[in-house]
Formats: sequence, C-alpha cells, structure tokens
Amino acid sequence: MIRSILDTDLYKFTTSYAYFKLYPQAIGTFTFNDRAKTVFDDDFLEDLKAELKALERISLSEDEFRYMNENCKYIPQNYFEWLLGFRFDASKINVWLDEDKHLQINVTDYMYKVTLYEIPILATVSELFHLRNSYDAEAMIARLEQKEQIARDNGLIFSDFGTRRRFSYDVQRMVVKHLKNNPCGCSGTSNCHLAMELDMKMIGTYPHELPMFIAAVNGGPRNANYLTMEDWVKVYDGYLGTALTDSFGSEVFFNNFSKKHACLFDGVRQDSGDPFAFIDMAINRYKELGIDPRTKSIVFSDSLNFEKAVEIKKACEGRIKCMFGIGTNLTCDTGHASCNIVMKLSSCQINSRKPKELCVKLSDVEGKEMGDPDEVRVYRYLLRNHSQKSE
Repeated sequence: MIRSILDTDLYKFTTSYAYFKLYPQAIGTFTFNDRAKTVFDDDFLEDLKAELKALERISLSEDEFRYMNENCKYIPQNYFEWLLGFRFDASKINVWLDEDKHLQINVTDYMYKVTLYEIPILATVSELFHLRNSYDAEAMIARLEQKEQIARDNGLIFSDFGTRRRFSYDVQRMVVKHLKNNPCGCSGTSNCHLAMELDMKMIGTYPHELPMFIAAVNGGPRNANYLTMEDWVKVYDGYLGTALTDSFGSEVFFNNFSKKHACLFDGVRQDSGDPFAFIDMAINRYKELGIDPRTKSIVFSDSLNFEKAVEIKKACEGRIKCMFGIGTNLTCDTGHASCNIVMKLSSCQINSRKPKELCVKLSDVEGKEMGDPDEVRVYRYLLRNHSQKSE
C-alpha cells in the first residue's frame, strides 16, 4: 500500500534531518491512538502485519534521490545519501489487539529514523480499514469539482494535507492530479511522492513531535516552543518558516513568541481550537511586537472543509494573510466515515545513557491531549503556575 519511501509528508524528512543534525543519539517511541476506539478482528491484524513487513522492501531510488536533492535545497545532500541506505525494519513495529480488540502500535528507534515510520503506518491502517468499502469515483470527482469552484470563487490558497488518513493511495492520487489539472488555488501537496510524480510543490511545516521532544529533554513545556524555534533556525536558516502553535496550547506559544522569531518566521499554523479566536490572538501578538500582521500568514489545518475555509478567509481579509491545509475532506470524501487515528511521540531520551522521558501534547481542545495522565497534569500545573507568575 506504500508505493515509495517518498509516499509520506515532507515534514517527516525535514524533522528527521533536524534530529540527524542536532540530536543524532536521541531515541524515541511513537504510539498509535485510535480516537474512535474501532473494534478490529484478527484478520485485519494479520493483513496489517503483512503490509508493515512489506515496508522493508521500499527504498529511495536514484531518481527519487535526485528529485529530493534538487527540490529540497534546505536539506544537504549527505542526508539523502544516508536515506539511500535506510530501510524500514518491521521487527521494530509492535502491533497487537488488546483485550477489547482495539488496535495498538508502537515503534522505537533513533529519532531521525523512528519519525519516518509515522505516516506510512497511519496511511496503511487507514487504507486497510477502507478496503471493506467501495467508492464512486465519478461522484467523488463531482464533489471535488464543487470544492474547486468554491476555492476559485473565493480566492482560497490551499494544499493537500491528506496522506495520513486517506481512503487509499489511488484516491489521493486521483484527487491531487485533478487539483493539478484544474487550477483552483491548490499550491501543492504535503506528499513528496505525488509532488514528484505530478510536478507539484512539496508543502510542509514542523510537527507537534518536535516541541514535545524538546519539552521532554529540556525540563518541560514552559520554554519548549522558544527552544524549538531556535533549533529550527539553526538547522534551516530561514527556510520552512511556519511555526506550529498548539503543542501546549496557543496561549503558551504566543507567550514564547519573541520579536526575533516573529520576524524570522513567515507565519504560524493553527491546528486545533477556535480559528477565529486564533486570528485575533496572532494579530494581537504581532502588533505587540511592532510587526504589521498583514506581512505575516496563518496556515489553518484543523479538520477543514472548503465552506469553513471561506469563513476563516473572510475573517482574515485585510488583517493577515491565510492559507489552508486540507486533509480528509479531500482524500477521504467517499461517503464513508474516515479514520480518526494519530500517532504521536510518547517517550524519548536524549541518548541511551539518559533516563527515558514521557512526552505530552496538550492541544487547544480539551480532551485532545495525549500522554500519560499524570504527566499531562504536571504539564498543566507548570504552565498554569508559570502564567500566574507572569501576570
């Protein structure tokens, strides 16, 4: 089901290289979470194990090496030379059904390697889940054409962010190819393989895992966003300048958002919570720092459809630039419910001699936090206590 090592999101490679350069001895574990608590059977489990074993057969081809080396100037050639020799190792992927028949997966390796497992695993689970469902390609394209018209009529700028919870590879390719052939404001795709095949721009920002990792190995969440942006600038020197805000709540992020980073980064990404409140929060922070918010941008990527994107764009007009990353509404709009699955960094250590630290994601939505419950409470206490002291 995974056709290429590039059949993943760009941010997996950019984040992998950041670990490769700054934290080469760091080790981490990614853990799967099915928010829908789907009940699976043993046949599904065996099919999944076979597909995950098949990951071992894929590798970076010479053509893919040349493409990435030529189109990712911000990542040096030596990383892609290493990637030529990288192979997934199915023995590192632990997958089982618990007593309630809920799917459990975790994978552990060096951080620059283990981060590459996330998207292929999620995309495989999603496609296997949908094998029991059929879809009407003509009806799906008809709905897609309506979305494209909404985008044209309203001047939306958006990208495909739909790899991890797609109906299938073939559906994602069909959708992205249609977007390419029917200009409608689609600026690219997060999927590197489709970007290469269809001659489109690769789109990506850094993920939640990076500030989660930084918080875990650097004493907690209070300054983790600041330290993450510092690391990102060290590695990418102004490229890939969109900062993710909601790893520990956007209010915490904007408290860490310095003049330096507000100037260096092109904008921020909103991935949970109220997008309209977020617009005001971002604009107010830019103004506090003496920066004209109209020179900056927000990338919205939280469970979007095109109608919602239009409303958000109206709220941004004349105030701040906006773009949209749209996922399952593009790649899983088949008339069937999409999977509600994620895979997040659950623990890490800076090297094998240091203790293992638990990782936490808080989000801007109550109930979407991830991590050990006691550790989540510690993070909330530290941030609440820190906020009170700041006041």
